[in-house]
Amino acid sequence: MRPTVHDIAATAGVSLATVDRVLNNRPGVKRATRERVENAIGVLGYVRDVAAANLAKSRIYSLAFILPDGDNSFMGALEAAIAEAQSRGPHERTQVRLVKVPAFDAKALAEALDKIGAEGVDGLAAVAVDAPEVAVAVERLSEKGIPFVTLVSDLTASARAHYCGIDNSAAGRCAARLIGRFVSTPGAPVAVIAGSMLVKDHRERVEGFRDAVMRDHPELRVLAPIEGRDDGAIVYRQIGMLLDERPDVAAIYSLGAGNRGLVRALKERGLAGKVKVVAHELTPASRAALEDGTIDVIIAQDPGHEVRSAVRILKAKADGQPVIDAQEKIGIDIFLKDNLP
Repeated sequence: MRPTVHDIAATAGVSLATVDRVLNNRPGVKRATRERVENAIGVLGYVRDVAAANLAKSRIYSLAFILPDGDNSFMGALEAAIAEAQSRGPHERTQVRLVKVPAFDAKALAEALDKIGAEGVDGLAAVAVDAPEVAVAVERLSEKGIPFVTLVSDLTASARAHYCGIDNSAAGRCAARLIGRFVSTPGAPVAVIAGSMLVKDHRERVEGFRDAVMRDHPELRVLAPIEGRDDGAIVYRQIGMLLDERPDVAAIYSLGAGNRGLVRALKERGLAGKVKVVAHELTPASRAALEDGTIDVIIAQDPGHEVRSAVRILKAKADGQPVIDAQEKIGIDIFLKDNLP
């Protein structure tokens, strides 16, 4: 039989109330008494059932998510997944709230982290802007014992507890391999459209793409990344100017949002289906473009899995429990129009 708190109390010669205070790290226990209880726990091999204990105490986990604001369909899908997590709250003993900040704004994100940290939560997740002020704000959360999870885009050299997202370098390498097979003309220019190089996921995709092209397809010429701010109107203007200046562009790697602008620019110039396009994230606009042949391949990730994973990880971290890595690994999906879900 598994040892119980009654066995700990009997072995240590203390009351059940004292055992409870030690297990929950509450004050009011003498050092020598605490040591007796901890020794009894070790001798008996007691493993606490945190889930059962929290259920008995009717514990509710207070969790917060921070997303960038703006017209980004993938972020909209993340928001919908967070809304689903909110609806599951009564069953999962969670209270989930959503806060939005301006996209790619490190100062606004750091201020939001500080504000939510001061109000007090059991865990916090955010799409990170990879900037020093954000890393410092995460360090302050860690000092308060508040676990922080990066969502979709990670944070360099920080105190974050976990990252919920795909391997973005691998995604960039996948795009390079695909475009390398699509384009056979030596010296053909390949355009790259990012949202912002301020976020780590976009930088890693660019770096993975460039490295793989240089290694496996040196005959191609990768142009300097265009930063479209994940805004369809900006992408439309910028890619339109590029296509007008460089009509020899053979392929485009769109690694951020704003694909509606890209599709519009290609169609207006009669280039849909002629310029090979690999894009990211399965949204209504990218799905339609994949179906009509304007986009050739979509590299995607599951926003629902990422949000569910973040909730599980934050609850585990709040309880000091291990994370099941295999369960939390986010896969890379590759869609052609033939295998659309």
